[in-house]
Formats: sequence, structure tokens, C-alpha cells
Amino acid sequence: MSSLVERLKSPKGLLMPRLDRQLILITGLLVAIGIVVVSSASTEVAQAKYDTPFYHLIRHLVYLSLAAAVGAVTFCIPIKFWRKAGWLLLVLALLLLGLVLLPGIGREVNGSMRWIQIGPLGGQVSELAKLLLVVYLAGYLARRLKEVRSQWSGFIKPMAVLMMAIVLLLLEPDFGAVVVLMTAALGMMFLGGVRLIQFVVLISVSLVAMVLVAVSQPYRLQRLITFMDPWAEENVYASGYQLTQALIAFGRGEWWGVGLGNSVQKLFYLPEAHTDFVFAIWAEEMGLFGSILVIGLFVAMVFRCMSIGRRAEYAGKFFSAYLSYGIALLLGAQALINIGVNTGLLPTKGLTLPLLSYGGSSLIVCCMSIAIVLRVDYEGQQVSATREKPRK
Repeated sequence: MSSLVERLKSPKGLLMPRLDRQLILITGLLVAIGIVVVSSASTEVAQAKYDTPFYHLIRHLVYLSLAAAVGAVTFCIPIKFWRKAGWLLLVLALLLLGLVLLPGIGREVNGSMRWIQIGPLGGQVSELAKLLLVVYLAGYLARRLKEVRSQWSGFIKPMAVLMMAIVLLLLEPDFGAVVVLMTAALGMMFLGGVRLIQFVVLISVSLVAMVLVAVSQPYRLQRLITFMDPWAEENVYASGYQLTQALIAFGRGEWWGVGLGNSVQKLFYLPEAHTDFVFAIWAEEMGLFGSILVIGLFVAMVFRCMSIGRRAEYAGKFFSAYLSYGIALLLGAQALINIGVNTGLLPTKGLTLPLLSYGGSSLIVCCMSIAIVLRVDYEGQQVSATREKPRK
């Protein structure tokens, strides 16, 4: 027994901190489900377009390997780096969002300039930009916490900075990323302790602005109309086609699903079945209980990230705390919106389901985000270990 304890001790005789096993397990389960459902949802499309059923699966595994490597490197970066580099990361986020709008650099897909392409390298910049903006906001809250809690300027200034990013996102356009970013930002401000009246005003202004933006473009207004009644004769084979096909998938799944690989909707009925609407295919094949499993895993992930942030806040590490809160809100909001879109509870938006959907940018940024939260917990354990005297 004594030899085991010695192996667990650092050279200074203190117990070595461990990674949060629950968060790693939850992440691993979501990744495993993602591999299964992407493999199932993409085979027919891949066979038709690329003459091999495993085209998307192989690329998904390559993206996962790259995401795991980037996550490992990110975990090795001390939290103090993110705290000190907040302004630089803000500039980088705005620069990326601006570059994607330039012809020759930005790549248009389905009418949106969301992808940057420089030589062989490319990706969806809004995924990384959201994380960088959360890092900046966490640093602001940690530096100006008293001002945030006592003065109107405390929350107006960071919102003004975020408005620059929001304008750039709307120019792409990427309304879904705007909603996710604003949800995370508002949640972080609330957890930062803004006064209730200030928070109510901020929420009201944000909601009014989102409504105005939503109805300002004909295609967004059409999505809202379709969302209200996707089964209308003029919608079911037009703007409401994707939603109605997703709802058919949920109906076919019933309690236990039709079985892995037996989805009918993936056979060219449901567009983007392996990306934005991967949850609908999972629900069709695994049923209600399979859907509850995925939702439960996302709830558990958000809870673990929040718990790690709470421990950091109790320890006086406010930057680490708000960074963990922000990442939890980013992942939770994106998962909630994606599932809401799949089930018809929210208007259609082009958002992936974190860790499950096919797509390199989303997987890499999600793994980076989880790695940062794990680093927060790791450094918190290191501090706790130094305060405890080793037993003799």
C-alpha cells in the first residue's frame, strides 16, 4: 500500500492531481456515438458521391485524430497564457471573421461565406472565434468584476466589443453562431453577478435585436413562417422539407428505434443527415431512449464544466471559473439549439451537434474547449495539493 502511495506522489511528496474522469468519460461516450451515427448516416450519400461508403467515416476519424492531438496540446498550455493573451485572441477572432468575407480567402457554401480557405488549409472560422471571444470575456470579467457588478459601463463595454464580432457574423451570414455566442455571453455576465435590472435590460435589448435581425432578411423570415407550420402544403416540399423529413425520422424511431443502420431517412430523404441533422438519424435508429441518452450526456457535460468552474471560483480563480462557465454555455447552447432544430422546437439554423456531427472545425474546437476545462481542473488540484501536508 505504501509503495502505491509513493508512486502517486510527486517529487515533492505531494499527491499528483488527476484528470476529471467523469468529463473524459462523457466526452468519450459522445465521440463514440458520433462515430457510430456518422458512419450510419453517411454511407449511402458517400457511396453515391464518392463511390465508397466509408468516405465520410474515414475523414471523420482523421478529424477526430487531429482534434485529439490539438486537444492534448491545448491541455499543456497553462491557464495564465489564455488570461494574458485575451486581447490578442480578441483581435485574432475579429481578424478571422473579417478575412472570411474577403473574396479569394473566404469560401461560399450554400450561400454563406463561413469557411476560410488558404491553400490546403481551411475551416469554419466562427467555431474558433466563439471560443476566443469567450476567453476574452472571461478575462474581462475577472479584471473588472467590481465594475460589472456595480456600474452600467461594466457590462456595456464588453457587449460593445462583442457587437463588432456579431456584425461580422451577420455579414457571412451566420445567425446561429450569433445566437450561441450571445447566449454564452449573457450567461457569463449573469454568473459574473450583474445587477438584475441591468441583466433584464440587456436580455430585452438582445431579444429585440435578434427579432429585428431575424425578420430583416426574407430567407430568415421564411424560416420562421415555415417553423410555425412545416406541414403546410406550400412548405412541406419547399422550405419546410428538411424539418418534415427530420420529424418523420423521429416518428419512425418510436421507443426503441429501427436499429443501427436501418434508417430510411438517410436514404437521400433528409439533407445534411450526417452534419446538422445527425440527431434525427440517431433518434430514428435508437428511438426515444437513445435520444434521452444523448441529451443526458450533454446535460452531464455542462454540469461537470459548471462544477469545475464553481470550484475555481470558490478558490478565487475567477478567470478560470468564468472560462469554464463560458465553455459550458457554448457547448450546452449549441447542443440545445441543434436538438431543438432537429425536433422542430426551434427554426432551422446551420449548427452542428458538438462531438457528434461530421465536421473538422467543430470537432477540433470542441476538443480544445474540453481540454481547457480539464486544465482548469488540473491546475485547481495542483493548488489544493500544495496546501495539504503529506501524511507520514
